[in-house]
Amino acid sequence: MTHKNFKNIDKVAFGRGAFNQLAETIEPIRKENKNYFVYIVDHYFKGKTLSNRLQNKPEDLIYFIDVDPHEPTTEQIDVLRDEILSKKGLPSGVIGIGGGSIMDIAKALSLMLTNEGSSTLYQGLNLVKKPGIYHLGIPTISGTGAEVSMTAVLTGPEKKLGLKCDWTVFNQVILDPELIASVPRDWWFYTGMDTYIHCIESHSGIRNNAFSLAYGDKSLELCREVYLSGKSGQTPENDDKLMIASLMGGLSLTYSEVGVCHAISYGLSKILGTRHCYANCIIFQHLGDIYPKGVSEFNQMIEKHKITLPKNLSKDWDDETLTAMATVSYNLPFMWNHAFGDNYKEIATIDYIKNLFLRL
Repeated sequence: MTHKNFKNIDKVAFGRGAFNQLAETIEPIRKENKNYFVYIVDHYFKGKTLSNRLQNKPEDLIYFIDVDPHEPTTEQIDVLRDEILSKKGLPSGVIGIGGGSIMDIAKALSLMLTNEGSSTLYQGLNLVKKPGIYHLGIPTISGTGAEVSMTAVLTGPEKKLGLKCDWTVFNQVILDPELIASVPRDWWFYTGMDTYIHCIESHSGIRNNAFSLAYGDKSLELCREVYLSGKSGQTPENDDKLMIASLMGGLSLTYSEVGVCHAISYGLSKILGTRHCYANCIIFQHLGDIYPKGVSEFNQMIEKHKITLPKNLSKDWDDETLTAMATVSYNLPFMWNHAFGDNYKEIATIDYIKNLFLRL
């Protein structure tokens, strides 16, 4: 048996106001390469208070990127890489400030700045040839686990799949719960449920282990406090908890695997462009036969927070669309193997997966 030997984040700063130490954190790195940083910031913050707190220097490049409604693409990363290198040469580092998509862009960009050719060449496990440059993540929404994962998920012409290797992991993460206080309620719920679903799927499969269970159990406990307890909701205390739940949920899945919901979500996102966390929520409500306890609890959270999710989406999909989505999901064997065991190929056929999409 080959055991996972994954790299973790080198350094993590956590606490209210931690964002204020960004400048001193990156100062020693400025001597690297061409002595400037690239900031990748969610477009949501352009012109808002956070955009005036970046602690950037005049030589730095700042890109405000709109990730709504489209998730990161291989073309987007390739164009950004080429533009940055042609403008100023190799940066000292990349700083990502935003949600999961911004985290993935920052991670992918750091790798592609040192690796030649299109990022489509590196979609998969350990295909990246050279280490990327220093990269730092500052999440402003919690739940995706992108701040800790070794994957930078990109949608390419043929597939939605991550650049996955030890070098993808951030060198530094700054977790400041003050930054997630302004998240709209619906997205506070959808992204938090991504963490919850990570842990349910990580637990409920053949690849779980004491390591993944320890992180996943604590993450689930925190999710229940945030979304189900008498003091649930968007409070400062719960923001602290959700930020740590996201980190621990990401570690749980790193040492285990995700399952059916995520496999279906990849198909929905690749073909229809549905945002990942939202897609997970749409799907998970229909998987009670696979994850009975998790779905029951999820439905309690939906009811408590008065979240409305669409249903009967599949009535508008023709067989060509269903087949395209099912094919994307089918080509994620590790997820199906984790969920159903070594005979997964007998269960997770194209027809079975199409029928899962028909539930939506």
